[in-house]
Amino acid sequence: MALLDENRWNDLIFTDGRWRGGSGETVDVLEPATGSTLGKLNLATPADVEAASRTAAAAQREWAAAPHVERAAVLRRAAALWAEHAEEISWWNIREVGAVPGMAGFAVQTAEQECWEAASLPGRPYGELIPTGEPRLSMTRRYPVGVVGVIAPFNVPIILAIRSVAPALALGNAVLLKPDPRTAVTGGLVLARIFQEAGLPDGLFQVLPGGRDVGEAVVTDPRTAVLSFTGSTEAGRRVGELAGRHLKRAHLELGGNSALIVLAEADVDQAVNLAAWGSWFHQGQICMTTGRHLVHESLYDDFVERLAAKAAQLPVGDPARDEVALGPVIDAGQRDKIHDIVTSSAGVPGVRLAAGGEYDQLFYRPTVLAGVTASTPAFAREIFGPVAPVARFGSLDEAVALAGDSEYGLSLGIVTRDALRGVELADRIPTGIAHINDQTVNDEANAPFGGVGASGTGSRFGGAAANIEAFTETRWITVRSQAAGYPF
Repeated sequence: MALLDENRWNDLIFTDGRWRGGSGETVDVLEPATGSTLGKLNLATPADVEAASRTAAAAQREWAAAPHVERAAVLRRAAALWAEHAEEISWWNIREVGAVPGMAGFAVQTAEQECWEAASLPGRPYGELIPTGEPRLSMTRRYPVGVVGVIAPFNVPIILAIRSVAPALALGNAVLLKPDPRTAVTGGLVLARIFQEAGLPDGLFQVLPGGRDVGEAVVTDPRTAVLSFTGSTEAGRRVGELAGRHLKRAHLELGGNSALIVLAEADVDQAVNLAAWGSWFHQGQICMTTGRHLVHESLYDDFVERLAAKAAQLPVGDPARDEVALGPVIDAGQRDKIHDIVTSSAGVPGVRLAAGGEYDQLFYRPTVLAGVTASTPAFAREIFGPVAPVARFGSLDEAVALAGDSEYGLSLGIVTRDALRGVELADRIPTGIAHINDQTVNDEANAPFGGVGASGTGSRFGGAAANIEAFTETRWITVRSQAAGYPF
């Protein structure tokens, strides 16, 4: 039986362990490549959030008290279900998100790995003994935070939801997930079906697709203790401010404008291969996308020529029907934002449109902008589209200055024949992630993930240490063999 049988979820939301009608409007699930309707989606409202949080809080207490092997078993079954239904889920990812098959498959495989990694968390030590100056036993102990609110974006909806949902559940919490309405099937309803089939007790995981009002309700609800948000820096600032007013922890994974530095001794063909993938994979709709190419002046002209030639020969089209390298961007608003940055940059004196800069419907050609400087819009702003702005540098100090000339600090790539030199250079540039002889887009379930500056609040995703820190509270506990005595 299909995991996503349309009769099960069409025009419904998932709360309290069942599919039911939400209080909001019904919207079409659209395929960006064709504009056709894939189904109907019922949106939630703030009233639905309040009801869902109430039942989630009640269900969480019993789940937190469950044996750790029971929680781990649910996550293991969920991992197996991702693998079992990979083809079906990938099909939805291609159609709803516009992902090429390779990207769709990668998302499902990563979701599987996220669940395997999360399955190891319940069995890990949840405290430690610490020294004390008193005749007592002194220790720390980790406890679930209670209800976790997860707000995930449209671009890689499966990964950017499951990487918070899976560890939060594994550590004994309940989760309210608000996916982007544009990709709520793969970013929300798929997860609901996976955990439903995996035997997760009712009420622990609730999917509430909706707009800004629903997101604000998740943040401000008195029962949500921790917020995990992935999205734009602009939206993340609002979430952080709102969470701060309500004295809640907010883990924010935000935008990026990552640099790829090509040093003088680099192999140009290898560098161009990395650059093309870093800027154009998934239409550039990834927070880690290479947004700035910094190339040594001795290689600059050759690099631009070869990158532009690669852009010209890459096929763009419907990934569900054709073998293409790039699919559509998510919607017309995103396309127009990309094109505005490209055209305004191409109009700057000294900047040359070396390839691309054109689109057909939602299919934007891979684009190369040569001659950019730190003041060029395409260099200074996160584009979130398939655009490669290329700047030149002469010295390592100049490369460091250019790479650091950004409010963002997510990922960094350095291409060099001297790997240790690359590490030394990376140490001079503040980012949450750095790759030597690789491009900026990398992700593994067991690796810490996050950025600095306007890219977020650090590594709060991935790896056991980050996940345990993100979704538990620490309590100090002391034990005496008999009651302490005090002077009054």
